[in-house]
Amino acid sequence: MNVLTFFKMPFSHRAGWQALKANSPSIPTLAWCVVLPMSLLPPLMLYYAGTHYGDTFMTGFAEREWRFITTILFLAELLTFFIMGWVIHAVVNGVEQLSISYKNAYLLATLAPLPLWISSLALWVPSLFFNIIVGLAALGVSCSLIYHGLQALCTRNELDVATISATYTIMSAGILGWGVLLAVVWAY
Repeated sequence: MNVLTFFKMPFSHRAGWQALKANSPSIPTLAWCVVLPMSLLPPLMLYYAGTHYGDTFMTGFAEREWRFITTILFLAELLTFFIMGWVIHAVVNGVEQLSISYKNAYLLATLAPLPLWISSLALWVPSLFFNIIVGLAALGVSCSLIYHGLQALCTRNELDVATISATYTIMSAGILGWGVLLAVVWAY
């Protein structure tokens, strides 16, 4: 699959999803080859921003323990992947009209946070407002990936209400997890 196809995936349940579903790697391969390296990106960028920008980025930003914060963030991101795969599987299979395999649930749990991980590159720009806008846009794309991913990866009836309901529940759990990660960063 090429990069252009990946950029179409948040906006369509047809573009690239079936090829990805047919050739999807195993859960350990996803964890080692995608989740682990991409989970390193936000802590590294946050460490860079915290040690280079200081209080020009935000008041009180310089005095934080960035090594401790970024280590906890990295470990929490890895744990979140496994929890979100389980949540996606449980929520989708809890709806009568939908069904998803563990492999596809973890595939979706791998793809959904990609925009959020990539949005951490915005920390190269020392502007809090810019980073908030990029983060919120990435959250929107991530939610769209979940919705279209559920449409493509689930065995389902044509009832889209069940897909929307499952997407809403999964997004709520994901945003709650994201909020906890941000609270951990902010607390220390």
